[in-house]
Amino acid sequence: MDRREFIKRMAGLGVASAGLLAGGRLFAAMLDAGGSPATRAMRGSSTLRASPAGEPGGFGPAAESWDGGRVPVSEALPQLVAVKGPTGTSAAADGPVKLFTAGIAALGGMGRFVAKGETVVIKPNIGWDVAPDRAANTNPLLVAAIIEACLAAGAKRVYVVDHSCDEWRACYKSSGIEAAARQAGATVAPAGSESYYHKVEMRGATTLSSVKVHELLLEADSIINVPVLKSHGGAGMTCALKNLMGTVWDRQAFHFQGLDRCIAEVALAVRPKLTVVDASRVMLTGGPRGNGSTRYAELGMQILSPDIVAVDAASAKSFGSGQRTFPYIGMAAALGLGSADLTSLDIRRIQL
Repeated sequence: MDRREFIKRMAGLGVASAGLLAGGRLFAAMLDAGGSPATRAMRGSSTLRASPAGEPGGFGPAAESWDGGRVPVSEALPQLVAVKGPTGTSAAADGPVKLFTAGIAALGGMGRFVAKGETVVIKPNIGWDVAPDRAANTNPLLVAAIIEACLAAGAKRVYVVDHSCDEWRACYKSSGIEAAARQAGATVAPAGSESYYHKVEMRGATTLSSVKVHELLLEADSIINVPVLKSHGGAGMTCALKNLMGTVWDRQAFHFQGLDRCIAEVALAVRPKLTVVDASRVMLTGGPRGNGSTRYAELGMQILSPDIVAVDAASAKSFGSGQRTFPYIGMAAALGLGSADLTSLDIRRIQL
């Protein structure tokens, strides 16, 4: 059975929601919290404007899910889904596919986020020239499963792109994402030249007056953010919001302008419709690249939501520190980019 057929079959099976489920201290801790590519002709000539995310706190206790002006709200659907597999899921070849299939079904299916004929950009973490077992990059099987779900939903084109930290060609290859993405039917795009990026003026920001964003993200109909949860020497934790630093060219300046504030504000310019967190094998120390003494937690988990702030709040809870350890989460919430209050959200917990 190929991966596409596997996804179709899994989507029809359904899974049961659970309350507080045994299966990992970090997972249980989180559950306690609560209920179109740009044309070459335009390169270098466009200046766009990022709009504010609306009134701060617009995604309040009474809201069903953050729509961002693009994703339909439904009373029947949860705002965030956390899926955990059985012991060994993080090492199983089909583990990421099973987790994602269950999670996206609980959110209403990929058709909620991708319409027929749309151009989709998937933004995984492909920052490092290391093998998948190091968990420094997003799991390639998860990326492939998302691509296939987008195409099954009717996407016309699917691109995969990241502004890598190590040499981009080596990162794309070593991570396994280039091969997996192409096999699944996506186009793998480069991001290592400033000519691919266009200036976006930042409205609503106090630190970033502008950023240069990759052209594919500026013209995409739908953006799907696919970070890997792990430690980070500068930010403490890297996940959904931090992953958006890989969409801009001038990110090195963030470290000198106030990293937490910049992480929060860049999400004003890049608005994913969906975030899917790879928390199968979580790098607890030595991030973001990892080293010989890195410690890992085999969580076998994914977190999915259209609310990027809620995703990071849940991930911080799962990471064991809590969101107060990572100031950029609260800053993003104050910008109106989502909700950091997990107790106000409808959270679906799934144990496979």
